[in-house]
Amino acid sequence: MILEFMREDHRSCDHLFTEAENALADKKTEEAATLFESFYQATNHHFDMEERELFIAFEKRTGMMGGPTQMMRYEHQQLRSLLESMKSALNENRHDDFFGIGESMMIMLQQHNMKEEQMLYPMIDRALGGDAELMVQTLKGMEP
Repeated sequence: MILEFMREDHRSCDHLFTEAENALADKKTEEAATLFESFYQATNHHFDMEERELFIAFEKRTGMMGGPTQMMRYEHQQLRSLLESMKSALNENRHDDFFGIGESMMIMLQQHNMKEEQMLYPMIDRALGGDAELMVQTLKGMEP
């Protein structure tokens, strides 16, 4: 339940990034900026869903305050920093920097997503049990 919903959100974010990169590669800078802003907002919203609801519910249910959720929060901080650097590079027309930072960001993001999808989300699904559906509804209701 959680796994499927959050994995789909990962894919949606990835798609926006690919579209932004492709637009910039095609020299469509305004379109790239708009698409990147959508990716930026969607990715931060995804992190917020995890940090404000999902991780807290998991920690309350399991008593695990450190461990996987702490590591994911740390990775979110790193990824947010890369997103800010990419945003600056794009705004300052430093396209080579944008692509370089983007490559590093995507490698880190893919590794991060894999850990969540293969380990953390299944743990959360098990911990929440019958409340997983309610959690998905809560996440869907969060303002982007």
